[in-house]
Amino acid sequence: MADKKIALIGIGNIMFHDEGMGAYLVKYIEENYEIPDNLMVLEGGTLGFSLMTYYQEYDKIIVVGTGSKEGSVGTISSENAEQVMSNDSATRKTANEVEITMMIEICSFHEEMGEVQLITMVPHDIIEVKNAMTPQALAHMPKLVETTLDELKNSGVVLQRKKSKERSFESIIEAYANPKVSDYTDMEAIPSF
Repeated sequence: MADKKIALIGIGNIMFHDEGMGAYLVKYIEENYEIPDNLMVLEGGTLGFSLMTYYQEYDKIIVVGTGSKEGSVGTISSENAEQVMSNDSATRKTANEVEITMMIEICSFHEEMGEVQLITMVPHDIIEVKNAMTPQALAHMPKLVETTLDELKNSGVVLQRKKSKERSFESIIEAYANPKVSDYTDMEAIPSF
């Protein structure tokens, strides 16, 4: 699958504490790993249904964000499209979960839809308006990175760490909370709100 087009999309609203974990995760991967040509990494934020084109243009789509599965903070779930679709609608408690399920349902009517994998982590707080992550959820981000890297590896993409010093989640979150043009090498890297 190494020659197939893969999209890694982090979703969530960085304005609501842990809700932004998907955005922070993809930025962390971009900053700390070499990205091969067949992998597109996207901070999908709150783009919602406009992400649907990726479901049709890529062979595999890995979506990462918060989830409302039962479990303690940091509990990670990984489900393919069939598993997401078979979940009871009562288990879809966040706007992201509802939108992803609806996009899968709509795209499944078309012949061309990539393989979708949804990776979610139970947050601590997605209600308070604050550009940050709670310490409770932040402590589990390395596990979310590992799960995401494993899914990429299962898809034929093994990411190599950059030789530069690791950029921490804390510095990435700080850059999102207080963006400065000087923090970015090009205008496309500036987070969208």
